[in-house]
Amino acid sequence: MNSQFIFVIFFIYGLAFFGMGIAMALESGRSPALAETRVLRPLSAFGMLHGTHEWLEAYLLQAALLSTPLPGWAPWARLILLVASFSSLWLFAYHLYRLTSPRYDSRRIIYLASFTFYAGAILVSVFFTYQGVAVPWLNLMDALTRYLLAVPSSVMAAISLYGWARRSRNDQRSALAPKLALTSLGFGLYALTQFIVRPMAIFPAYLINEVSFLATFGIPIQVVRTLAAILITLSLLRATFTMDDERKRQLLAVQQARLDALQKQELLRRELLQHTVRAQEEERARIARELHDETAQELSAVMLELATLRSMLKRQKVAIEKVEHLQTLSRQISQGLYRLVRDLRPAQLDDLGLVPALRYLIGQNHLSMNIDAALKVQGDVRRLDPVLETVLFRVVQEALTNVARHARTCEAEVELTFGANNVCLMVADKGQGFDALERFSAPRGWGLAGMRERVESMGGEFHLVSAPGEGTIIQVSVNLADA
Repeated sequence: MNSQFIFVIFFIYGLAFFGMGIAMALESGRSPALAETRVLRPLSAFGMLHGTHEWLEAYLLQAALLSTPLPGWAPWARLILLVASFSSLWLFAYHLYRLTSPRYDSRRIIYLASFTFYAGAILVSVFFTYQGVAVPWLNLMDALTRYLLAVPSSVMAAISLYGWARRSRNDQRSALAPKLALTSLGFGLYALTQFIVRPMAIFPAYLINEVSFLATFGIPIQVVRTLAAILITLSLLRATFTMDDERKRQLLAVQQARLDALQKQELLRRELLQHTVRAQEEERARIARELHDETAQELSAVMLELATLRSMLKRQKVAIEKVEHLQTLSRQISQGLYRLVRDLRPAQLDDLGLVPALRYLIGQNHLSMNIDAALKVQGDVRRLDPVLETVLFRVVQEALTNVARHARTCEAEVELTFGANNVCLMVADKGQGFDALERFSAPRGWGLAGMRERVESMGGEFHLVSAPGEGTIIQVSVNLADA
């Protein structure tokens, strides 16, 4: 057999397992869903150690063919790598079997008994064959490592991987099961190849060995081992890709669930704010009605009675003065009640709509707070949802109050635009402005926060633009479908 061909086979053989080891090491560091970390790390160690072993064996083979002198420890180093790699494979198979099989499984006794009988037969054969005979220790240890460590570890790995495939199928992870089943097949094939060792006098090495295999099939056993290594590596890589896709789907599902929860929470918050606004306005309207229908009427009756009393006391100057004073106080109380009713719930908003209510509000502010505000209305003027009209009215009311209190200007501009599917509101002034990013200490800033919450309760957008010395602009946009 061409030595260069054998060298290439060894290189591919080692590369397959070394690549698998690196892939499993990366997978074990990603909080893997493919298996627990204690399962993947021994498999990663097996791949890298065994790949290194095959490359070292190829180097030793080339050195022997070229009659290159080698240090005496080099063959023993190869043997140590072989033992370490299959020990790691045994750890992988052991942890995976515990993970995939029931805790109290009668098959464990069968496997243990079979292994004990098998290992005992091998050791007895070695004892009687080499009793009193010089032993090529390096070859013997290589064969025993394959018989007693490689074969059982590979068989256990194949059984465990097959159990894992079945469990994946039962867990509705059907995409993963075929890859694991192919990996199980690869380790089963690999276990058979480990029976093929160098020719020795012990059983079964004098019947089944590398020389007899080459003579029977015309190819070295390393070719079959390489094919098994490629099958194992590709199947495991496909399994990791499958699990990576599954992790992505799980992550997307979690993110979608979180987004849905946030949307439900936001919807609940909006509904709660709408309910709060509606309840607040209803309470204001109730109080305004009671003040108008009861208190104001009773006060009017008091004023009429005072007028009657005054006419009855025409000649009593002091009494007339007292009555006139009481009439003046009654008129002041009546005007105060009128303003309170108007502020609580302007009748124009319910009876005539938003635009007349805003005109009335601006006119009253001009009289009471000396604010010269211009109202500009664009688009197809129409009645809106009563709650939405109330929200927009309160925004303008609060904004003009802020202008009067803080802006240090007497001029403001209110612009209301009716769109086909939305309504937009802007309140602007050219006052002293402020830092819009500043965090105010309570109770400062509550007015702005109340405006924002009212608008957002209707699914609208609230924007505040301001800077020191540059005035303030409040912009509101509400989609009528959302409102």
